[in-house]
Amino acid sequence: MYDFKILTEAVLHGDVQKAVAETEGALEKGLDIQEILNKGFIAAMDQVGQKYSRGQIFVPEMLRSARAMKECMRLIRPLFEKGDFISKGMVVIGTVKQDVHDIGKNLVAMMLEGGGFTVTDLGVEVAPEKFVHKVREVKADIVAMSALLSTTMAAMRETIVALQEAGIRDQVKVMIGGAPVTEQFALDIKADSYAPDAGSAVIVARKLLGIS
Repeated sequence: MYDFKILTEAVLHGDVQKAVAETEGALEKGLDIQEILNKGFIAAMDQVGQKYSRGQIFVPEMLRSARAMKECMRLIRPLFEKGDFISKGMVVIGTVKQDVHDIGKNLVAMMLEGGGFTVTDLGVEVAPEKFVHKVREVKADIVAMSALLSTTMAAMRETIVALQEAGIRDQVKVMIGGAPVTEQFALDIKADSYAPDAGSAVIVARKLLGIS
């Protein structure tokens, strides 16, 4: 019987070499992809999020864990197409228009992927119409928007308005975050939720879709 604790600990501590080796070993043993994801990656990233929220680790440690998980995901992602993977939901993520900052957004994307979500990353300076187009194309469950500059936060409101005008606002949940963003701002622009940090983003996304 495979001991997933070894893989979980490797990802948790950001040991890329060991995490990749353990993932390869699990695949060679013919273990179920969903089981590797749930008991290995998701279990590890849940711990990362909890530790970050409690102040036991900080962004550098979280980034190391996320990178280790991402390298492991490269090995199993091709197998997703064979139907061995059940996604917890489709997320379209991006930094809003006129904002080129992506470190926080990238970390949230990695955490969401490690949490079992399928993530489409649109990058930075994403215009409202691009969000709308991609939501339609991939049938997104969640739109996640990031802003680091207070001057670009208005683009979040514009994107929500664009989703409404496109007639698809009721079909997708909107999650926002970033240094200047607050829960009150999320309420003001009628976003569905606000994630204060990457550690809580997965928890918020799960709550939005009513999943564990």
